[in-house]
Amino acid sequence: MIKIYHNPRCRKSREGLQLLENSGKEFEIVKYLENIPTENELKEIIQKLNIAPIELVRKTEKIWKEEYKAKKLTDNEIVKAMVDNPKLIERPIVTHNNQAVIGRPAENITAII
Repeated sequence: MIKIYHNPRCRKSREGLQLLENSGKEFEIVKYLENIPTENELKEIIQKLNIAPIELVRKTEKIWKEEYKAKKLTDNEIVKAMVDNPKLIERPIVTHNNQAVIGRPAENITAII
């Protein structure tokens, strides 16, 4: 099942959702600010993305700049920071089977659907 980790207030996330809707494929919407992924779920997503946890962080967010930017964090600490502050998670993320992409730009999503 295709899943989109979505923030309705984000223009890029809405573009990704529109692309999925236009594809005609079935998918599940996860509003990750309301249904926050667990640390294990987030680690699984990061593994599917084949990136380091820091690459999933929205480094322009105020909370990152104020609370984390100056610290030397382990991968586990970065994941925990994203779970504790889900606004830090880059969006949208689309997963399908053992693959995932960050939908920036939205066209990235077509690679896995």
